[in-house]
Amino acid sequence: MSVKTRTGMRVLTRPTTEPPTPPSTQPPTQPTGGPAPRLDIQGLRAVAVSLVVLSHAGMRGFGGGYVGVDVFFVISGFLITSLLIRELAKSSGLSIRRFYARRALRLLPASTLVVVTTLIGSWLFLSRVRFEEYAGDALSSALYAVNLRLAAGGTDYLAEGSPPSPFQHFWSLAVEEQFYLLWPLLLLLTWRLVRGRRRLVAIPLAALCLLSFGLSVEVTRSSPSWAYFGSHTRFWELGAGALLALSAERLHALPARLAAPMTWTGLACIAVSATSYGNDTPFPGYYALLPVLGAVLVLAGGCAPSRLGAQLLLSRRPLVWLGGLSYGWYLWHWPLLLIGPVALGRLPETTSVRLSLLFCAIALLPAWATLRLVENPVRFHPAFRGRPGRALRLGAALSASAALIAVTGYAFPPAIDSGSPALRLRQEMATAPDPQLRLSRLLETSGTSLPSNLAPPLPEIKSTRSAVYRDGCHVAYESTSAPPCEYGNPASDKVVVLFGDSHAAQWFPALNRLARERGWKLVSLTKASCKAAEVTLRRSGGPYAACDTWRARAITRITALRPDLVIVSSSDAGDPMYPESDLVQQWTDGFRKTFGTLARSGARVAALLDTPWPKTDAVDCAALYSLRLDRCANHLPDAVRDPSRRQSIKAAAKASGPSVSVIDPTPWLCTGTGDCPVLVADTVVYRDNSHLAEAYAESIAPVFGDRLDEVMAGEYQPRG
Repeated sequence: MSVKTRTGMRVLTRPTTEPPTPPSTQPPTQPTGGPAPRLDIQGLRAVAVSLVVLSHAGMRGFGGGYVGVDVFFVISGFLITSLLIRELAKSSGLSIRRFYARRALRLLPASTLVVVTTLIGSWLFLSRVRFEEYAGDALSSALYAVNLRLAAGGTDYLAEGSPPSPFQHFWSLAVEEQFYLLWPLLLLLTWRLVRGRRRLVAIPLAALCLLSFGLSVEVTRSSPSWAYFGSHTRFWELGAGALLALSAERLHALPARLAAPMTWTGLACIAVSATSYGNDTPFPGYYALLPVLGAVLVLAGGCAPSRLGAQLLLSRRPLVWLGGLSYGWYLWHWPLLLIGPVALGRLPETTSVRLSLLFCAIALLPAWATLRLVENPVRFHPAFRGRPGRALRLGAALSASAALIAVTGYAFPPAIDSGSPALRLRQEMATAPDPQLRLSRLLETSGTSLPSNLAPPLPEIKSTRSAVYRDGCHVAYESTSAPPCEYGNPASDKVVVLFGDSHAAQWFPALNRLARERGWKLVSLTKASCKAAEVTLRRSGGPYAACDTWRARAITRITALRPDLVIVSSSDAGDPMYPESDLVQQWTDGFRKTFGTLARSGARVAALLDTPWPKTDAVDCAALYSLRLDRCANHLPDAVRDPSRRQSIKAAAKASGPSVSVIDPTPWLCTGTGDCPVLVADTVVYRDNSHLAEAYAESIAPVFGDRLDEVMAGEYQPRG
């Protein structure tokens, strides 16, 4: 699964990525007389954090490295529950204050430092148009609620291609702390009710784990971002470690001939999931079972150490050392990966794997310094020994300070530089005798600095939503309905239909303006990532069946409408679930079936080719290089996402007869010499890394209208 969100999950970016997060705890300080620290667990930590880091750096072969987070969840549940059980067995009671005091001392000094430092780095180097968003992420990270913010943001289809937040990796810490708000209280209550009988203590936890796992499976299908970031879908992973801790006494008696293979099998499970999973894996769901089982087997087998077990590897000094730095390394590597390249003048999307690995290696330095100079000095300071109230007050002060700094940053975002005023695109296009000629000249003279009269202002571009989004007319992934969305003049006999995916919906502002001006009845039928061609697409590792169902229903409705014109458009992104040897022919056949069915309704069909794509997120790039917009411009032929898809559409249209015309919007976005700027006159062209900005689409409506008039009159000849 790929959770492609603002959050950037794996992404996401899911995810995208994606960006999971590792350790929230190192081995807890052992009480007097307690068991010696297990070096193999430190080594397992090192393996887990390395998988996450390699995945984030884009290392080939580690696309599923995000499973390292799941390993950390199991480790955390095992270690923390072991500590709680020892305290309960020793005193028949549990000090909740002491428990949260230990958590505060262990987590908050380092996390607060990273939150504040990352916020400063974001203010200095990252997209200024997103800084308020990042400040909100910093605030929710300081309050251990960022997972909820990321999950909610992941449901925004138009935010899917957004770059990940430098605070995204705090999501797993938030999940853990939400788990530990519940688990110690439940453990204490159950322990007292069953009088310390561990088998009975495990029953309510096992029930909650089953419930959480069931939710994980179901929500992964229906709402991937909530499944990935939600605490309710992840609690079972921490619970698996906790259940193992309740059984640890019996596991000490495991025979070596069983314990050793368990540990190696567990490592193999983790390795297989890390190297075979990827962005298309519907994660967590059933797929999370493999890394969780692997971590459980390693921890369980390690309860009865054997000479030939995985301890041979995991207890090696380099891994133990790296495991000791895992919390700090995890905290520091992600913001360095995002901020470092930009500080060097590079766009994050163009950063090489080698440079990413270098930044990850550099992150070990602040991780080591944080451990030596911040974490341990605070954690073991005599002032907090036996004083949980004082530790809790320190934790509250640290969280409040980080939150206050985040709120202050939100109130005072960095300014975006601008140059002199520019011509007004909408006015120029509305008054031009030949709109195409005027647009071509404006494209050729596009400025390299954001004008002082930018319309709309840069921070408002992404938040602007046309009526198809506000009214729920752009159908979400799982929906198969085709809602009756009519605009313009609903009583008109002249019916125009817009049909396709979000790259069709991006033209709605232009068509809505034309419909109002010309008295058309405009019907909008668009669905997220659903191509007009009758080709089953791949989504989240499986067939995008909801798209096939919706497409069939939408075509049936269009046929019943008997429209005058159907405008069909789709993004060039997306792959068939069942690719044939000749992909061009497969797409040609798929588009021909759709065009033919629409044409038989008596309508003229305008097959609108996909727009050229910007080099990166245009708004973010413009905010970074507001006085050097030439760095953001893309160029032909690189700006064409898939030339073969365009070839298929043209071939399908030709085979479908004279009632199907092809319109190429490239001359509306690029110059004759192949430059595709991100700014034309006073208007930014794109809203993100592929979609047109609402204001630009509406401004060039006169050009679009001229072409559509020619199509409806049967006189259209492609230009450019």
